Amino acid sequence: MAPAAQGGAATTAPTNPSTAAPSPPSLSLPPSQFARLQPHAYLLAHLSPPPSSNQPSIRANGRSPLEFRVTSANAGSLTHTNGSAVVRIGDTAAVCGVRAEILHTEDIASWGVSLSSGARKRRKTGTASDDDDDDDDDSQIRDLNLLVPNLSLSTGCAPGFIPGAPPSALAQSLSHQILSLLHTSRLVRAEDLRIWYHPPDLSAIEREKAGDERMDTEEAEERVSGAPPPEIKGFWVLYIDVLIISLAGNPFDAAWAAVVAALRDTRLPKAWWDADNDMILCSDEVSEAKRLTLRGMPIASSYCVFEADAAANWRAVVIPDADEEKEREKKGTKPKRWILADPDGFEENLCQERICIVVDQDRKAPQKTKIVSMEKNGGISVGKDELRKLVDVSAQRWAQVKGILEAL
Repeated sequence: MAPAAQGGAATTAPTNPSTAAPSPPSLSLPPSQFARLQPHAYLLAHLSPPPSSNQPSIRANGRSPLEFRVTSANAGSLTHTNGSAVVRIGDTAAVCGVRAEILHTEDIASWGVSLSSGARKRRKTGTASDDDDDDDDDSQIRDLNLLVPNLSLSTGCAPGFIPGAPPSALAQSLSHQILSLLHTSRLVRAEDLRIWYHPPDLSAIEREKAGDERMDTEEAEERVSGAPPPEIKGFWVLYIDVLIISLAGNPFDAAWAAVVAALRDTRLPKAWWDADNDMILCSDEVSEAKRLTLRGMPIASSYCVFEADAAANWRAVVIPDADEEKEREKKGTKPKRWILADPDGFEENLCQERICIVVDQDRKAPQKTKIVSMEKNGGISVGKDELRKLVDVSAQRWAQVKGILEAL
């Protein structure tokens, strides 16, 4: 037995590390696992930090609520198209290619019935002007389906898209949304898609052969008025194919920006009707190709609404009265929420209410912003005042994207 220590105090034998009791496991989780197990609480913890921390409201991806992701663009990436562009917004990337094909009027079953005499008058009197909202007849673009967009989600752009799967509902919805916005914004002019034929004035040729070069003003006007009117022999049909090669949330903004950039890059060959061969011919000269004269540059900005209450999606929606709403704001019982600009894939899965605002510069008043389209679905929490604020944010986003696309 070991002797007792001096002073009567007992000594403790050294503990063997191999026989010591294990320390309790740590209760903390890495942020990535916490985001998978409790995604709503994870995003809420970033947007609503403790008041004592004096930290601003920030999203899980490090952006402020109304901050957009970094945007970049490139034009002319595809060599076998009439126009192409690649747009990247954060980790979401879209490739767009525009391919032009000729549609002969003889192949249009209803062409004899739907032919508009107003188009002939416009072609006869002069070219289209910038303020041709009432002059240019763009109904042919819609009636004859001269713009054909198609969006596809490539295999592997996101974990849920496997090879051999049929077109998803998201792809079909985005294709319809792009087509609707093309018609609403009237971005493409119908005049750029028409292929004209000017019949020769046989009476003028006969007069020239007869040597009658003396004509007074009235006779000249009669000759012009008696000349055969020009005819539309065909149209250019633009097939707009969009491929999402990387999907990390908010695919519509990237797809629409790629469509606008590709249309700005599109060049159509010089085409004319050859009466001798009875067909439409196109020139191979690149210098004779013509760009599209687009109406402005509409830019889309998307937002989503994040509710602090995770059960807000399962509660019955009741529209409160205005007095009741003000009373709830005074008491501080109004549900807290945040409007997030350019949501990523993680945020989109946690939000139900979404807003998409498309703005452009007013051609008649360049200092003013024109709202081309505004869509809101999934809820009723965003009011008029907040929509006005989002329009201002969208106008700032328009100026940013406009500078990127004009630099191409």
